[in-house]
Amino acid sequence: MSEITLTNDLHLHLREDGTPEGPPLVLLHGLGMDLRIWDAVIPLLPKGLRIVRFDLRGHGRSDCPSPPYAMGTLIRDTEGVLDHLALKDCVFVGLGLGGMIAQGLAVKRLDLIRALVLAGTAAKWGLSKAWQAQAQTATSEGIPAVADQIISRWFSPKAISEGKADTLRARLEGMNPDGYAGGCAAIAGTDFFTTTARLRLPALGIAGADDRATPPDLVRETTQLIPGAGFELMRRAGHIMCADQPEAFAAVLTAFLQDTGHI
Repeated sequence: MSEITLTNDLHLHLREDGTPEGPPLVLLHGLGMDLRIWDAVIPLLPKGLRIVRFDLRGHGRSDCPSPPYAMGTLIRDTEGVLDHLALKDCVFVGLGLGGMIAQGLAVKRLDLIRALVLAGTAAKWGLSKAWQAQAQTATSEGIPAVADQIISRWFSPKAISEGKADTLRARLEGMNPDGYAGGCAAIAGTDFFTTTARLRLPALGIAGADDRATPPDLVRETTQLIPGAGFELMRRAGHIMCADQPEAFAAVLTAFLQDTGHI
């Protein structure tokens, strides 16, 4: 574990796994999560990768500035992390909000990203008013007031009944409401349909069949904006598919890394 400080004095919590000299793989979590959502996937990936993950501002152990956050700000944070680590030509995996940041970063700095994996994400995600209302509830009443709604969209009823959501619910309810509201604001203000359609790089969309936050058709629609991009539907997986079905997610990601010649 480590911490880096960006030029704006923002402290971000970072973790690297694997081989320092290996081909870089960046894993970026979504709204209401932190870098630990990748814990079950990392041991299942091929050896020799340099795996980088960090907590977004307002999440996990990173600093939590006052909301709202702009998507451009989150993209600059991510750009700063990759530049600080001197990463180039990485395969970038983004889930949810992380996938939106990945799209924006690829448009801005294609030198940093050689291939994209867009998991449970969209070029435009939901209605601005709905995100604004959720942010308001989170800050005025606390995260537990919106937790049931969020968890029901992240996981299938079966997964919830089996206890698969318990750990992530506890982490969600323990996060700073300002960080959650800031992420909501970034999503509410983003429409990447036009810019993502200009991307020309290897890309893969992954959707969970039981995902109610970003349903498969929404993920497929976004993926199809990028010419030649592939699409995988993971059965019995919800929104946080890397925690819900880590073996299946690792298999799909490994196949993509092989197909793109990254390993």
